[in-house]
Amino acid sequence: MINNKEIIPFHIGIIMDGNGRWAKKRNLPRSYGHKKGMDTVIKIVREASNKGIKILSLYCFSTENWKRPNLEVEALMNLLVVYIENELNKLNEENVKIMVSGDISKLPKRSLDAVEKSILTTKNNTGMILNLLINYGGRDEILRAFKTIHTEILDGNLSINDLSTNTISKYLYTCDLKDPDLIIRTGGELRLSNFLTYQSSYSELYFTDKYWPDFNEYDLDLAISEFNNRNRRYGNI
Repeated sequence: MINNKEIIPFHIGIIMDGNGRWAKKRNLPRSYGHKKGMDTVIKIVREASNKGIKILSLYCFSTENWKRPNLEVEALMNLLVVYIENELNKLNEENVKIMVSGDISKLPKRSLDAVEKSILTTKNNTGMILNLLINYGGRDEILRAFKTIHTEILDGNLSINDLSTNTISKYLYTCDLKDPDLIIRTGGELRLSNFLTYQSSYSELYFTDKYWPDFNEYDLDLAISEFNNRNRRYGNI
């Protein structure tokens, strides 16, 4: 358990990996692994809010995930709708604000409607921000930002001399959010997989072999405890 002296990270990002392998290990369809993973999402979102974490970013669906079999993509899109339909009222009551990072215009209509409803319903909430990364890719986000900046320069709204790292940040999906302090990846892989590429430059990284459906509140505590053992120097001595 977290002790009173430990610092709670302001912003935690989670790469929720291992649903398919969790299911395969049990001779179950991959879609069942995603369903169990959704149960973990419900637990961890509530726990993060209770701990006082201000921003929780969850990697729900990447720009590369469209390459998966159609049935799996359809199952993931349906789960997104089910999660919002089942949890939206509770999240709203708990003052959680939902925002989305990614190009949601590509989503099926039912999924898009559910996402837009969740954003609208919780827009005035002042508690934890639940940032859902849907059809998101870090490189795609940076390219999108550069294209917008280029247009702004051509239109005379921005000068090339005004460009800085802060300028680029203002054109990202997360422009209103603090960069993540801690990024957790489940499933045993040791990479970021296009997750918050620009924003994670100084994030602490925590990897666990546990598959996402097995990740629980105690595992979140372990990650936060490890975060507290790190010395964040930001290039200083």
